Amino acid sequence: MFELAVLDSALRMATPLILASLGGLFSERSGVVNIALEGILLTGAFASIVATYYTGNPWAGVFAGVFAGILISLIHAIVSIVFKADQIVSGVAINLLAMGLTQFLTWIIWGSSANSPPVQGMAHWSLPETWGPVARGVNTVIGHYPPLVYVALALVAVSHVVLFRTPFGLRLRATGEHPEAVDTLGVSVHAMRFAGVLMSGAFAGLGGAFLALNTHQFVKNMSAGRGFIALAAMIFGKWNPVGAFAACLLFGYAEAVQMGLQGQAVPTQFVQMIPYVLTMVALVGVIGRARPPAAIGKPY
Repeated sequence: MFELAVLDSALRMATPLILASLGGLFSERSGVVNIALEGILLTGAFASIVATYYTGNPWAGVFAGVFAGILISLIHAIVSIVFKADQIVSGVAINLLAMGLTQFLTWIIWGSSANSPPVQGMAHWSLPETWGPVARGVNTVIGHYPPLVYVALALVAVSHVVLFRTPFGLRLRATGEHPEAVDTLGVSVHAMRFAGVLMSGAFAGLGGAFLALNTHQFVKNMSAGRGFIALAAMIFGKWNPVGAFAACLLFGYAEAVQMGLQGQAVPTQFVQMIPYVLTMVALVGVIGRARPPAAIGKPY
């Protein structure tokens, strides 16, 4: 199953996982557990389709997805940081809210709680053919994917630099490890945690936008557990952007294999289990060896 078509599909499948996993990484590095990634992905997907449907511009859908992700993550931030509620309960509540709200609004807008009408997706990036052989060569190499695939790849490198090479990243990581020390140095723990959670929402909302625009429509519960797989990838990658990226590629490949096996002489139920079984196997293999931030899940 190492055909070019499968590997090509694997990168597409991995893109929403990469974006959501990077988002979860910023939140948890600040000390806030964010299992609401599933709901944020779903909300971002819904908002992107609504914006694209009414404007005809998929880039408007991208920005709407990011904005919706930030808004719903703001709820999680206020509940878990300001009011110091249990972060797991807050995340579960947001996931349930997103599931019900998106189905209800889909019915209100389009008269169906199952799916939206098809919308325009994102065109693949390519150089003008008038540029000659250079353009044809470049388009052959990178012309297979929508822009958000390249954005996700770039954000892996940017996230690594931000987390490990900037003062902001140092403060964010310190907040997740020892918030008392950060507070003593005059850095607001609440501000850093708000920043981490809102960045988490922006990344996951972008992942939801890609998921929906790549499908060209919104389908109820289309996140289909990807938020939880992204969390597993983040843990598997030991809260490091590069490690999380590698894990997402693994899970994306498993999902691509699952798609390739559909219609073959393999029971459908077994095929559909592949990504989730791989997720559990990966977690069993690293849990206990991957050390989370010391203050994660602890209100301050």
